[in-house]
Amino acid sequence: MAAPPRPAPGALRAEIGPLVSLSVPMMVGLSAMTLMGVVDTVMVAPLGTVPLAAVGIASAVGILFLASLWGIITIIGVRMAQAHGGGDARAVSGELRAGVALGGLSGAAGAVLMLALLPFLGLIGQPPEVVTALPVYWALVAVALVPFTMFFALKVLFDTIGRPWAGVALSYLGVALNVPLNWLLIYHLGFGLAGAGLASLLSQLATFAAALLAWRHWSALAPFRQPARGLAPRMRAQWRDGWPLMLGYAGEGGSYALIGVMIGWLGAEALAANQIVHAVAGVAYVFPLGMAGAASIRVGLAVGADEGARLRPLLKAALLIVTVWMLGVMAVLLIAGETIAGTLSDDPAVVALAATLFLAVAAMQVADGVQSTTLGALRGMLDARWPTMVSLIAYWPVALPASYAMGFTLGFGAVGVWIGFALGLATAAVVLPLRYWHLTQPPKPPLPH
Repeated sequence: MAAPPRPAPGALRAEIGPLVSLSVPMMVGLSAMTLMGVVDTVMVAPLGTVPLAAVGIASAVGILFLASLWGIITIIGVRMAQAHGGGDARAVSGELRAGVALGGLSGAAGAVLMLALLPFLGLIGQPPEVVTALPVYWALVAVALVPFTMFFALKVLFDTIGRPWAGVALSYLGVALNVPLNWLLIYHLGFGLAGAGLASLLSQLATFAAALLAWRHWSALAPFRQPARGLAPRMRAQWRDGWPLMLGYAGEGGSYALIGVMIGWLGAEALAANQIVHAVAGVAYVFPLGMAGAASIRVGLAVGADEGARLRPLLKAALLIVTVWMLGVMAVLLIAGETIAGTLSDDPAVVALAATLFLAVAAMQVADGVQSTTLGALRGMLDARWPTMVSLIAYWPVALPASYAMGFTLGFGAVGVWIGFALGLATAAVVLPLRYWHLTQPPKPPLPH
């Protein structure tokens, strides 16, 4: 990519409004995804500590697969954005069709791999009573990866073309269905923990079906229903651009899953407390995820329109917004963590540990927001391999050994595990912005004669 020109005065302020306008509906839409996990947590909690811990370990491992699949979803959105920025609706249609097909294949592969991991849970030290409760719920969560990936491959179209609230409405259809389905299947029909998994699967299927109907029949989307040749080459190109992102996300998600595994070594109470913290922090984290998605699309549009002078102001504006948000999240977790935990569990030991974990998670919020947002901006430039290397180094050689040392060698338990993980986030939060600044370095002015 050629060196971009210098930004115009006031360029940073000009980017704040469009970023907020896109990131807020993306955030609200992503909240729907995390709210399904919160619904499972809230509605399974009355069944006791073991079912709640089972949701926790399934969620921790499921994040590995969701994170990996998000790499494919992200690259589909970026390729759509670059085509849309260049004014090529037929190319957007082609990327969409290829993306939904690739999403289905990727989701199916993820489901098979997640199912294959189930027999190994007992071998890595998870509580036997939790492993016994897991199989049906685990399998249903795995199968739900397929409609999840295909739905979000469709949803990024709405974000790309400036109709993000339509995607939000479709996302919340799944949440609206998930609540009554959970009540019906868990308690009324007596399926228990398995009912929560079945409710999530049915909700995801209904959401994808509604999005597909909207694409096929909404007149505003007619330009993006054009027949497009070269489906297989587009899928190969999406895979070529997306697999480094999948690897990077898998590195982050895999380390996060291993954090859940480490906490599982401390017993069912620690797993249950970790699930409460994960569910609540996941809702708060949707804003930086939304900002990362908005940054990737806005950068992709700028690249497609050959507007390189906007690239640095875009990241500056995104980092300013996400830092303010994450400071607010930190304050809420510090002040109200124990109260929140008390509403989700009536086990005093679980509540006390969750309240302490909230303090550790609060401390890493800003670094997490910075690294996530910068990754989004780099994806918008289709820069994936170098950031993937950074992510793998930050989360594996840095975060996981630090988590083990803090949690077990030094004896700080679950809190120490999370403090060690924060070191990986801090490493990525420093290095990734330096990469973006290097790629967007404007040319130096000529020396005076």
